[in-house]
Amino acid sequence: MTHVTELGYVGLGVKDLAAWERFAAEIVGLEVVAGETPASRFLRLDTWHHRIILEEDGTDDLSFLGLRVAGVLEFRAMHDKLRDAGIAVRMGHFEEAAARHVLEVMSLEDPSGIPLEIFHGPHVQPDKPFYPGRRMHGRFKTGDGGLGHLMMRQTAGLEATHAFYSLLGMRGSIEYRIPVPNLPRPFDLMFMHCNSRDHTIAFGAPGKKRINHLMFEFDCFDDVGLSHEIVQRNKVPVGIAPGRHANDEMYSFYFMNPSNWMIELGWGARPATHQSEYYQRDTYGHEAQSGVVNANMEPVTKAAE
Repeated sequence: MTHVTELGYVGLGVKDLAAWERFAAEIVGLEVVAGETPASRFLRLDTWHHRIILEEDGTDDLSFLGLRVAGVLEFRAMHDKLRDAGIAVRMGHFEEAAARHVLEVMSLEDPSGIPLEIFHGPHVQPDKPFYPGRRMHGRFKTGDGGLGHLMMRQTAGLEATHAFYSLLGMRGSIEYRIPVPNLPRPFDLMFMHCNSRDHTIAFGAPGKKRINHLMFEFDCFDDVGLSHEIVQRNKVPVGIAPGRHANDEMYSFYFMNPSNWMIELGWGARPATHQSEYYQRDTYGHEAQSGVVNANMEPVTKAAE
């Protein structure tokens, strides 16, 4: 079956490129590389040419996400599959693919209007080892799990969203069904996966921005502790305290970035189980921090620069 294989890259629009450069390197540990224009930067976390594109456009939000397919045959088959399903999809020009450092790319939107790019053939640079922006005990965990995961806003409803991403070959369902006092039904969060990572995309958290958070996983537990110490030392607001998730069993914490949404850093996630189950709370920890994340899980405090 034709399906996407990983979250390959994301594009982020930002208001303050200089603040993001410092944050990416000195707080998160990413490698910052010059972009195609003075108002853009590439961020690396492995030997891919980039995993994140920063563009100073004033939006402070997700611009697009790039989902990979295995190769040229799968790329053609995915285009036909989407077209036959009545989804508007546009094949990118050579120059557009070159700007993304991939062989081919197509563009479309999900049911909530989130811009997507499906591509194959990323530019990989084994001759240019990843050079972190700060000290690390280990490295970021990517491999066949891709860049990491992100949680996005959905306005089309979970059923329509699930149907669309299932068409892309993803699997998943509701993984958290959280009781809410004085409301007639619980609050649902949906998670979708396409490889060994427990989830690649998640939906359900309310908010005005397209993106709620972006997660990077470490291959060494000590990097979570070191990162938490660096975040606190630099007075970057922690949005969600350290804890362990019930669904992917990852130990992680969340903190604010200069665009006023969250980065999650974690370690120890289990592989995708490929079977449906749900939880009402995390295993432990992960308390929302007062004054940083409100009752709707919306970031409300800007990260320190």
